[in-house]
Amino acid sequence: MLNVFSDKLLVVTVATKETDGFTRFMKSAKHFNYSVKVGTSPGGGQKVRLLKAALDKMKDEDRIILFIDSYDVVFASGPKELLKKFQQAGHKVVFSSESLIWPDRHLQDKHPHVKEGNRFLGSGGFIGYVPNIREMVSDWTGEDDESDQLFFTKIYIDPAKRVSADTRRCSLHESVVLKFEDGRVRARNVLYDTLSVVIHGNGPTKLQINYLGNYIPNTWTFETGCTVCHEDLRSLTESEYPLVVIGIFIQQPTPFVTVFFERLLKLQYPKNRLKLFIYNKEAHHERQVSSFLQDHGNLYQDVKFIGPEEEMDGAAPRNLGFDMCRKDEDCDYFFSLDIEVVLKNENTLKILIEQNLPVIAPMITRAGRLWSNFWGALSADGYYARSEDYVDIVQGRREGVWNIPYVSSVYLVKASLLRSELSDFELFNSNNLDPDMAFCHNVRSKGIFMYVTNMQSFGRILSTENYQTNHLHNDLWQIFENPVDWEERYIHENYTRIMKDKLIETPCPDVYWFPIFTDVACNHLVEEMENFGQWSGGGNKDTRIQGGYENVPTIDIHMNQVNYEKEWQKFLLEYIAPVTEKMFPGYYTRAQFDLAFVVRYKPDEQPALRPHHDASTFTINIALNQVGLDFQGGGCRFLRYDCSITSPRKGWALMHPGRLTHYHEGLRVTEGVRYIAVSFVDP
Repeated sequence: MLNVFSDKLLVVTVATKETDGFTRFMKSAKHFNYSVKVGTSPGGGQKVRLLKAALDKMKDEDRIILFIDSYDVVFASGPKELLKKFQQAGHKVVFSSESLIWPDRHLQDKHPHVKEGNRFLGSGGFIGYVPNIREMVSDWTGEDDESDQLFFTKIYIDPAKRVSADTRRCSLHESVVLKFEDGRVRARNVLYDTLSVVIHGNGPTKLQINYLGNYIPNTWTFETGCTVCHEDLRSLTESEYPLVVIGIFIQQPTPFVTVFFERLLKLQYPKNRLKLFIYNKEAHHERQVSSFLQDHGNLYQDVKFIGPEEEMDGAAPRNLGFDMCRKDEDCDYFFSLDIEVVLKNENTLKILIEQNLPVIAPMITRAGRLWSNFWGALSADGYYARSEDYVDIVQGRREGVWNIPYVSSVYLVKASLLRSELSDFELFNSNNLDPDMAFCHNVRSKGIFMYVTNMQSFGRILSTENYQTNHLHNDLWQIFENPVDWEERYIHENYTRIMKDKLIETPCPDVYWFPIFTDVACNHLVEEMENFGQWSGGGNKDTRIQGGYENVPTIDIHMNQVNYEKEWQKFLLEYIAPVTEKMFPGYYTRAQFDLAFVVRYKPDEQPALRPHHDASTFTINIALNQVGLDFQGGGCRFLRYDCSITSPRKGWALMHPGRLTHYHEGLRVTEGVRYIAVSFVDP
């Protein structure tokens, strides 16, 4: 077999515009040092006519031509391996093959039968010597809009003219897997146990070629990680920040909306280069949105607000948001941000802009679950499917910037796309798809790539399931559905340090004092109880408790009166029990209680509480407001030790034994109102 030198190979392709797919094709060609000639044919008959004209001008009869599509093609190896495989085929011209016949199925019986592989010719790629390809296309006399596939098929089924088809080309979706080698990645054809040189993902396998292109030829390897994630970045300078329209969408009752806007304010981006488009469907959230706009709306270059009275469907506000950016000649990007997104990384917007990609999302996940805001693959009917690498990406074992078929919840779109390929106003409309799926379908149909990056940690997404709206501060009830966010909102910032940094104080024997609640938690509990308003009368008769008699009554509201007993027990178990078991070695608690309540002390109502034991193994007493600011006096005195805590700190818990040893009293409040949260644990 004669050796053919690589410089004899010329790759010929056509492209009417530089799509994302074309850019990927050219990068893979450059990686393997292919010589590429690009024509500007839209395809079909014009492609054959232009090829015919170009071949007539070629004088080097030893040259080999690889004619290949570009938008959905990636090179997986170099010219040397390609030419070796071509020579091994033993033919002057070799076409790729297909499993389905197109465009004329009536020609099926005229195709030669094959022992293995695909029977039908595919015109998306062929390789051959210049004289032979010239002879093959010399009979072309068709119009530019005629089918090149049909022209080549008729040559193939004519025994006198027949070229060869590489029948061992297989379906990408079913038969190609990644093969990781040292420092590079190949595509392995599992049906024939071969390594592909050229990967063509036409038709329904376009998404599969996008997946493979995340790795091949060396985009991502186990040895190097992502090799291209820092290429073609956009540099941001203080004086040239692009203008961004941030679209905020509130389309269902959502916890921690106030926290969302607090994080929005902390976004590290000049507010005079931001415009806001806010759509709020929920009357429940009007108070939080109005408060944000009243206090901070003037910081932004412009704000457009649409409220629930407009009664829009899911697609309409998103279309309007895009159009606000599309029609604003100064708008450079649209940043879509759903209210349930917890954007922890303050530099998210800058990071996404610097990536300089058409559509890019920061990866966010749901705490403790594999749910994320992207799909790694699609099913045959266009819904979710799990890609082979999905779990590794979500869990951070593979870090990079990934070409994916679907994003939602938070993503950045270049405004230039909204004025060109994505100029259709109704990008989010569909008869059978939800708005996000419709948008992604429209983006994919235009050949635009969407990406998700997990190169940094960006945040998470809230669960909106079981979110109650019948309380004043509904976020208090989120300890089960969104425990991480509940902790950040309500647990004292120093709580996690109390053991390591020895922050637990001992003001009296076996009395432990430590930070537990934030100011917000204290305020919300007090406001929730005052909003409920059904304070006990402070008498001995109490129908709320077993037996109906309270020996040492207080003015209080029980947690079960506001349907908070399950959440309170969870709080005790997660945050109090670990401290109890540390400070009382050998004692283990399940944090059970019969009585947990908020007490109110007022000089003209109930200013103090007489000495008593608690009906508990241990008691938790949390100060919910601040002495000196909200009230004067107050505190707790343990009579056995003649020891008092007279300056209770807001958000700090006192923990002490309830029976036998710690006989105690509530000291008199002389001015203002004092609130405490009390739990009799393990009665």
